[in-house]
Amino acid sequence: MMSCMARSRSTTPPAGDDAVEETIVDIDVTSEMESSFLEYAYSVIYSRALPDARDGLKPVQRRILYMMSEMGLRPEKGHVKSQRVVGEVMGKLHPHGDTAIYDALVRMAQSFNMRLPLVDGHGNFGSLDNGPAAPRYTEARLAPAALLMTDSLDEDVVDMVPNYDNQLLQPEVLPAQYPNLLVNGASGIAVGMATNMAPHNLVETIAAARHLIDHPEAELEELMRFVPGPDLPTGGRIVGLDGIRDAYRTGRGSFKMRATTRIENVTSRRKGIVVTELPYQVGPERLAEKLRDAVQSKKVQGITDYQDLTDRHHGLRLVLTVKSGFDPDAVLAQLYKFTPLEESFGINNVALVDGQPRTLGLKQMLEVFVGHRLEVVRRRTEHRLGKRRARLHLVEGLLLAIVDIDEVIQIVRQSDDAEIARTRLMQVFDLTQVQAEYILELRLRRLTRFSQIDLEAERDDLRREIERLEEILGSETVLRALVSEELAAVAAEHGDSRRTVLLEAAEKPAVVAGASLEVADEPCHVLLTGTGLIARVTGEEPVPREGPRGSHDVIVAGVHSTTRSEVGVVTDRGRVLRLSVVDLPSLAPTHGAPSLAGGTRLADLIDLERDEHALGLIRLAEADIARGGGIALGTRHGVVKRVQPEFPRSDGFEIISLKDGDAVVGVVDLEDDEDLDLAFITSDAQLLHFPSSGVRPQGRGAGGVAGIKLAAGAHVLSFGAIDVTAPADVVTVAGSSSTLPLLQTGSLKVTSLTEFPAKGRATAGMRCHRFLRGEDTLIGAWVVPHPARASSEAGQPIDLPEPTGRRDGSGTPVAVPIAAVG
Repeated sequence: MMSCMARSRSTTPPAGDDAVEETIVDIDVTSEMESSFLEYAYSVIYSRALPDARDGLKPVQRRILYMMSEMGLRPEKGHVKSQRVVGEVMGKLHPHGDTAIYDALVRMAQSFNMRLPLVDGHGNFGSLDNGPAAPRYTEARLAPAALLMTDSLDEDVVDMVPNYDNQLLQPEVLPAQYPNLLVNGASGIAVGMATNMAPHNLVETIAAARHLIDHPEAELEELMRFVPGPDLPTGGRIVGLDGIRDAYRTGRGSFKMRATTRIENVTSRRKGIVVTELPYQVGPERLAEKLRDAVQSKKVQGITDYQDLTDRHHGLRLVLTVKSGFDPDAVLAQLYKFTPLEESFGINNVALVDGQPRTLGLKQMLEVFVGHRLEVVRRRTEHRLGKRRARLHLVEGLLLAIVDIDEVIQIVRQSDDAEIARTRLMQVFDLTQVQAEYILELRLRRLTRFSQIDLEAERDDLRREIERLEEILGSETVLRALVSEELAAVAAEHGDSRRTVLLEAAEKPAVVAGASLEVADEPCHVLLTGTGLIARVTGEEPVPREGPRGSHDVIVAGVHSTTRSEVGVVTDRGRVLRLSVVDLPSLAPTHGAPSLAGGTRLADLIDLERDEHALGLIRLAEADIARGGGIALGTRHGVVKRVQPEFPRSDGFEIISLKDGDAVVGVVDLEDDEDLDLAFITSDAQLLHFPSSGVRPQGRGAGGVAGIKLAAGAHVLSFGAIDVTAPADVVTVAGSSSTLPLLQTGSLKVTSLTEFPAKGRATAGMRCHRFLRGEDTLIGAWVVPHPARASSEAGQPIDLPEPTGRRDGSGTPVAVPIAAVG
């Protein structure tokens, strides 16, 4: 036992001074420490760290709002310096230092901390990563929601208690027209205990409170239909609701918060993870720091860049670029595990109830608020009833005096002083002392006939109000209905929609130990549409040719490949440009013709020269080409060429030597040369098809051989390959050579390829379209597998007629210019 030894001694001062006797008293150190620590702990718990369950405010927050209300800093008034508010609060109500007061003021103004901010701040009030400016630089006033907290303070709705020096009074608790403890949450560390409450949606909490008012015996499950979970100021997602249910039942629990993310094409070749909402109390700078550490320690792989594109107009936008060949979903799962994109929130609902700290579940918090609100409305009603009764008493006395106003005046004139006049009025008119005093203080101009009419109307109104107030106090049902109506009005005026998405289970699978983040090298098809969109569709099976009529866009080229392979894009200048398949958007396979609306523009992925156009796709893996028939090209001058599968590793190379003025008009990857015919269609409507085996393969530097014999002034319009054992359609559109093709619709004809027998290479072919008056050329021609599908320049579908049996017939007018057939 530690103790101080007591002793008493007397000291003899120097001559001339009075003697002073000093006494030292024994004090047990253990007892003193226990007593002092308990006082300190009580002060921290009750006066600083824990909120009151009734208004959800800590003492410093309550004093700030009360003092700002007393200063008249309403939302419609101008802002004042925060330093002034801090000084008023510290000097009159909260003598614990300006830093604590300003920190509390700032937090009540931060929309990323408070679901319903109580202070309207002007200036730099900080962010999740940076603190606010000094109070001399910022300004503040009450937010509209704060008026709901301080309303009716002048109507004796709560008890007033002395301030720290007994010079002023302050409210013990604020009236609080909504459950602020649930809406804005709370956090604080006391002695031996702490609190951490999550914010909730105002509309949902009020709905639950109103249900509890109507059904006091409601179970927790009923209340959770209205309050399914927290609604965080920064949005995001909550994954897993079991911990929330535990917290609502026992007051303790936890849940996981995730950022709101989506995977986008951040460049023409790269995908990225775009973050638009972060978990509660996580800032962009903290995320960047943790991400940098995770990448340097190789816990996170596949991220090449981090950009913060946040601005005031578009809100939060963080872009994490993913390396080519990495699965963005797998990378995102890593980020959830090793960075603050996923955080846990521990709920510990500790608040003061009747001055004692208690751990509260959802129902208990709502019960405390509802009980407080019922008491506030009851006291407000009693106060208003007393005011109305007092006023009615005065009005009734005044009406008695006005009936015989002459006698009132005579009594007053004949009285020597006010005391005698008051006594005689009370005797003559049977008035109370209060009524008589009021009459004596009235001005004569009030005692007119018009005043009597006004007084009678006021008397009737007062009687009706008194009757209504007495009804409220006399019926618990009416009182509860009134509280419920006021809560509904608050929700209608200040409520907003939910920001946080609640998910029962995780959206993404967890990272499996040892699993690769890279995209698997699996079979796929690379497809190109008539509007220039390109994508890959996973799967070994060939892409079905027939889809639903009216499908958006048409597929004009496609090759089989693998995810981690490369394909070549052939241009009209005879060049091949390499393209990595893994950089293409991945689309899921469908039962019908796949829609490539989610694809990307091919022109954004390759570097084309001026006036150079992409025509088709080929395989570049030698093993794949060796199993097929190579590459076949047709040129504008009627040249055909098959290319041997020997391609350099460069990003771009030539596969045909073109003469001046010539250009490639079509390219075909002959995956299987059996039963494939090469087909030419010329501008003068000549069609020729012959077996591909009739063309000998050549090297890349060769110029090809004659494919079709052209008439004077004619040129090749279309080249392709077709399986003659399967149905195929010949689609031709005739027009005038004096008008641009895209500015005229022309006349359309669809013919079965079986109407055109095969001929030898380098012959003229046979006519496939008869021109009408005003037509002298074909403006479009295609040979495609049946059934043919057409689209406009914008990719909108165009209905085609059924094939006709007329090989040399004319076409029918078409309403919209056809840009692609596939």
